[in-house]
Formats: sequence, C-alpha cells, structure tokens
Amino acid sequence: MASTSWRPKLVLASASPRRLALLQQGGIEPDALLPADVDETPHRSENPRQLAKRLAREKAEVARKAARHDPDLREAFILSADTVVVAGGRILPKAEVVDEAAACLRLLSGRAHRVYTAICLVTPKDVIRERLVETRVRFKRLSKEEFERYLASGEWRGKAGGYAIQGLAGTFVIKLVGSYSNVVGLPLYETVALLDGEGFPVRFSWLNAA
Repeated sequence: MASTSWRPKLVLASASPRRLALLQQGGIEPDALLPADVDETPHRSENPRQLAKRLAREKAEVARKAARHDPDLREAFILSADTVVVAGGRILPKAEVVDEAAACLRLLSGRAHRVYTAICLVTPKDVIRERLVETRVRFKRLSKEEFERYLASGEWRGKAGGYAIQGLAGTFVIKLVGSYSNVVGLPLYETVALLDGEGFPVRFSWLNAA
C-alpha cells in the first residue's frame, strides 16, 4: 500500500525571500530553490504584460532544465514568477543603485501605477500553465523628508519599481485595487489555484499547521 504521506516535490525558481514567505503563508514549503538568472531587459516594443509573462516562462525553463538533471527533482513541479511595475507608460527597473530608486520614487509620488506579476507552473509531465495578475496602486505625494529617508533606508534595493509595499513604503499607499500579495511578488490566490488545479496537494501540511 502506498504511503499517504507522499507528495510530489515543488521547486521554486526564485531566490526572493518574499515569494518564499508567501508560499509558506499558504502552507506550501518548496523542496528546493533554483533561482534562474535571466536577462530582464525588455525587448523592443514589448509591453509590460508580455515582459512579465516572458520572464516568468524563461525562469521556469531554466529551473526545469536544472531540475530534470537532478534525480531527486526530476518529477517536481516548477514554479516561477516575475513582477513588473509600470508608471506613466514606463516599465520601472528593479532598482540596484540609489539613482534608479530615486527616479522610480519621483514617478510614483502622488500618482497611480500598475503592478503585473506573471506566474508560470511546469508540471512533472512538462505541461505549462500560466497566469497574469494586475494590481493598481496609488501613492501619496511624498514629502522631501519621506523621499530622502526612504532612499536612505535601502529598502528599495532589488525591488521592482524601487519599493517594497510590505515594508516602509506601505505607508505611502493611499489606495490599492486588486491583489496585495501580487504587489509583494507572488499573487497567492492565483498561485494556489494553479497548483491545486494541476493536482499539487496544496493543503497537505494544513493539518499540522496549528
């Protein structure tokens, strides 16, 4: 008789602690992290939706190749995601230097912007499933002190659009329409629904969660 404790494995194609924490919030613990280093430069005339979907797919493909060469992960589900922030028709970078973060904050201050996250799931049978989620966010007009102190905090580093809504920048948000977890980096409802729909036991650990 097969053990009732067995479950398929899950690989998260990301090094993001935020995406990992969101999965763990849903009671899902990846068996491995296989971050995928891909060129995130937008293609000519590529819109934000297309960019997010392409990068999520490319990350999944890189992780899939690595996992299929690992005997322990050969039959694993592969999950990837990519988040794109858009303001005034411009795709904002993942800020790595203070000048990039400052430029992002100037664009975001006092106006609405959109956050797109694409998720890509590759099943053990190499079936590919994708979702794209959009959230609209409006920032307050930032004072000079808020602007300078946020840049000094360093919280923006490596974040799409130069901010982290789950951190200090959460105090800038006047209005949010859509998924909060999408802005953090992984739309939790859609991710769980995607995994559930493909037969991954997302509630496997819930009985022991208390």
